Amino acid sequence: METGAIPIKFSQEQEASHFLYVKEHRVRGGTESCWPSERTLFVLNVPPYCSEGCLAQLFSSCGPIQSVNLHDKPDLSETPKTSASAFFCSKSVPGFQVAYVVFVKPASVLKAVALQGPLIISTERHPVKTGIEKWIADYTDSLVDPEALRVEVDKFMEEYDKKIAMEDAKAEAEEGVPDEEGWVKVTRKGRRPGLPRSEAASLRVLEKEKRKKARKELLNFYAWQHRETKMEHLAQLRKKFEEDKQRIALMRAQRKFRPY
Repeated sequence: METGAIPIKFSQEQEASHFLYVKEHRVRGGTESCWPSERTLFVLNVPPYCSEGCLAQLFSSCGPIQSVNLHDKPDLSETPKTSASAFFCSKSVPGFQVAYVVFVKPASVLKAVALQGPLIISTERHPVKTGIEKWIADYTDSLVDPEALRVEVDKFMEEYDKKIAMEDAKAEAEEGVPDEEGWVKVTRKGRRPGLPRSEAASLRVLEKEKRKKARKELLNFYAWQHRETKMEHLAQLRKKFEEDKQRIALMRAQRKFRPY
């Protein structure tokens, strides 16, 4: 397995070099990987200031690049982990990371391993923002477009509703139907149907909860009123208990023994 150590510098003025350790990505026999072994370069010791775009620029001389993915640790999954949303994605872990650089051609991996360097990350043609400029850029990227977010959430809820409807239809079709061994699958559904997922329905639920909370706060506005209410209720229960005792005693007294 071909391996190499490539020195890199943040800028041309920097004297000290940082080393990237690279090798061809391979897995054990019989193990599947989400990265193509013949076209993937595995990179270790990637510094925090080196983004996916910087890595693509560093290895662009080796050949066309299909994709670059950064991870906080080696990815051993069999399927690639792709975020379905641009708004709800996991944040990158700060610190040194590992990278998977997938080339279009297998020969590019050998060229990347044989690189001598030092390679420059921030150049005049491709500068890397630092300091206050980087903070401003990160803050600008963190701002979310409300309309785009609403469209994505609506799309997700539509797909979710379709999925639930398909599952309910499947459960209804299988209800009471025995399988190959004669077992009948029992499905359980609530008596009350779920509320429609709409803004109007959500507002009605919130308004109902608000009124309920207001009544409760009004009832318990004063602690002494709450205690007096409990005492009155307890007194009524005791009064009713005494009346029931007298009624039972009267019924017992009215019983007469009549043998004939």
